[in-house]
Amino acid sequence: MSKSIKEIAFVVSLGTLLSKFGGMARQLVIAGAFGISASYDAYNYAYIIPSFFLVLLGGVNGPLHNSMVTLLADKNKVDSRLFINSINNIVTLILLLISFFVFFSSDLLINLIGPSLSPEIKDIASSQLKIMSPIIFIAGLIGIGFGSLNAKKEFLISSIAPLISSLIIIIMISNFWLNKDTTNDLFQSDFNGGIILAKATFIGALFQYLIQIPFLIKKGIFSINISIKTKYSEIKRAWRMIAPASLSSGMIQINVFTDLFFASKLVGAAAALSYANFLVQAPLGIISSTILIPLLPVFVSLRAKENHFKLIKKIHQGLILSSTSMVFLGSIFISLSTPIVILIYGRGEFNQNAIDIVSQLLIAYGIGMPFYLFRDLLVRVFYGIEDAKTPFRISTIAILLNLFFDWFLIGGTSPWGELSPLNLGVNGLVFSTTFVNFFACIFLLLKLDNKLDNFNLSNLLFQNFKIIFIGFISAISSFITFKIIYLPYNFFSLFIKISISSGISLIIFYCLANIIKIDDIDNLNKFLKEKFIRL
Repeated sequence: MSKSIKEIAFVVSLGTLLSKFGGMARQLVIAGAFGISASYDAYNYAYIIPSFFLVLLGGVNGPLHNSMVTLLADKNKVDSRLFINSINNIVTLILLLISFFVFFSSDLLINLIGPSLSPEIKDIASSQLKIMSPIIFIAGLIGIGFGSLNAKKEFLISSIAPLISSLIIIIMISNFWLNKDTTNDLFQSDFNGGIILAKATFIGALFQYLIQIPFLIKKGIFSINISIKTKYSEIKRAWRMIAPASLSSGMIQINVFTDLFFASKLVGAAAALSYANFLVQAPLGIISSTILIPLLPVFVSLRAKENHFKLIKKIHQGLILSSTSMVFLGSIFISLSTPIVILIYGRGEFNQNAIDIVSQLLIAYGIGMPFYLFRDLLVRVFYGIEDAKTPFRISTIAILLNLFFDWFLIGGTSPWGELSPLNLGVNGLVFSTTFVNFFACIFLLLKLDNKLDNFNLSNLLFQNFKIIFIGFISAISSFITFKIIYLPYNFFSLFIKISISSGISLIIFYCLANIIKIDDIDNLNKFLKEKFIRL
């Protein structure tokens, strides 16, 4: 390999870190400009379909990206160019038709996703969806391009592309915020803000594709040709990989549709979920990219029988790294939820009611964090060994579970009244996702244990129980530390208190991990020093 895993991980981590800072700045501007308002609530319903395709097909670590990395691993430059062009043409045609359908059916789709929304929010969301419908077409080009670049050992551009999108949104929303006309009626103000937000999102997605073109040309794998010159057997092999992987990840995204369907009867729920989810996804995305992107090529390279034990070792190392990082971060979000929300969002239109709702959601997300990355890593293992059917089947079951838990945890509404003894409000939707991810992890582990001899599942589960125990102690320590530190109340004091509490919690977590002897703790030490271990 021309680049070591350590070098790749460093590049990916740097690019992803910059993008996440850009994403955080974007959310700060959106929170200050809109808060939990009709325009941003509507945006979350309008964006769900474009984002479905952008995450599914255009996202780094998405199924199209991962499939392209796997399928291009053994191809030279000429074969790669022909293959990429053929897949591009097929995907483009399909997505173009879907984009047209979404544009002309925006009213119907918004009614299906958010049946309980007010007429005003539905009008705003429908107009936003029309503007953002071309993102569906662009998403396929983004995913194929980034997957192709990663397969050819070009990682930086795919990591920093979201930064470009965030900067465009920041500029356009800031201009709207600074020049906001307060004399307009409330609906017109919300409508104007929603339209600006939709336009900014579309332009940002477009630039994510345009920025990769020079790099594709440099690698010699860019071409515009409407013909399909790749052998039929190669196309068939590609769709055997891409179709189940896309359907599998699509099933996960369908859970988001389900959540918003039930959230539509809760005022401001979609906006609150978006703000809380971002706080979780920001660090999760950095760690996910640092661990998953370098590991996928490793799983691909070790899938041969003679590398069986090396593959198992890498899987265990990846899962332990995932658990330790996510359990620690989850402990911080649970113990310091309100201070974190105030620090990040507490200004402008983001009032005390918004702070209370998002803080509660952050606790719920923190509880489920370990299962998010654990599930993602297990799915990548199956992709790496060219088994996309197993994640697809389990994701199908997950949809049904998510549908039931969403309904059950927010009251079990029916024509005969509420049938469930629980009504956790919008928090119930987050707990539902946690339960589904937990069950998916268990099913995936059991399948992997059957598929790989000597996988040693019992030891892996025991190690994770120890990590969760350490996380519990860590959460208590950060909460107590924050309470006993007294500083005057302002932005910088709050930042210092959170930093000190988190730092002490990290030290306690790390020391306990060494004392209790978590497996692969030596590799965790190297990860903290070098970002990742060498293959």
